[in-house]
Amino acid sequence: MHNLLHLDLLKNGKSLLAYSGGVDSSALFHLLLQNNINFDIAHVNYHTRTSSDDEANNAMTLAQTHNKLCHLHSCHLVTSNFEHNARQERWEYFASVMKEHNYAYLLTAHQLNDRLEWMLMQLTRGAGLPEMLGISSCDTKGDMMILRPLLEWDRESIEEYLHIHTIAHSLDESNNDEKYTRNHFRHQFSNPIMSHYSAAIRRSFRYLQEDCEELIEKVVFTPTDELYYAPASSSERSIIFAIDKLLKTLGFILNTHERHELLSNKELIVGRKWVIIMNSTWIFIAPYLCDAVLDKKFKEECRVLKVHPKLRGFLASNRVAFETIKALLTAPLTPLQYD
Repeated sequence: MHNLLHLDLLKNGKSLLAYSGGVDSSALFHLLLQNNINFDIAHVNYHTRTSSDDEANNAMTLAQTHNKLCHLHSCHLVTSNFEHNARQERWEYFASVMKEHNYAYLLTAHQLNDRLEWMLMQLTRGAGLPEMLGISSCDTKGDMMILRPLLEWDRESIEEYLHIHTIAHSLDESNNDEKYTRNHFRHQFSNPIMSHYSAAIRRSFRYLQEDCEELIEKVVFTPTDELYYAPASSSERSIIFAIDKLLKTLGFILNTHERHELLSNKELIVGRKWVIIMNSTWIFIAPYLCDAVLDKKFKEECRVLKVHPKLRGFLASNRVAFETIKALLTAPLTPLQYD
């Protein structure tokens, strides 16, 4: 069996476990208990199956049995693009609970099979190393720090743990429906491969993660209201990776054509809602407002500062963001430093 990742962090601060009641989150719940980790749980009920209400009730009962808080969220989402909408719904809910109750970490029960499954999906879409790695054991999303303690456990080990300790868990029948791309890759490719080569795959991901950290420069976006900005990097690959990561938190994913267009033109409008502007010093991402009425004084100030026209509509309505960009564009230039 394997240890939980980031036990040193988990033992310092209270965590919130994203709990579905399925195989992986049930195992993680009991492993956290076994390691004396301080945590509560959060469960989202989408009401998509006849068993959804039972699973929510089971989550509440389990939490009460072990003196944990159970944060429950109930929602009904439209079926169009359900997976995307469900993902957005739960991340927003988790973020609100984390902030309200001051949890240090959000824990998800992603495991090694999930990571291989994601890599194979990205490989067929023409992705690079950072995109193929995708899921990491320690990550951030907005103000949340996310830990994935099970990421080196394979599914077989998790099921064995549940069996040995007779731990009850639910089974989501939709996981067997191969009309969903992820399920198709899981059943046809990742699970069969993992059943034969789990130890080698675990080592490979460790090496790939180390290589990625060496190859990709860290580009960090700072938020100011709805404006995001980051110092430019000499590595276009690092820039695209950082922009991709931020846009995913905003509900958008760049396709290959958009990435090429951004690198070629240094500007891009995404989903008619966001504009990305790059120059030799800064990368800006802001809401795209094309119909804003700009007064002459503001337009002249933008012209002098060389503020890109596609940023001006938003900046005209957000003085804090405008003052931020003004300070950045008028600051003395200093060489960029990267670790």
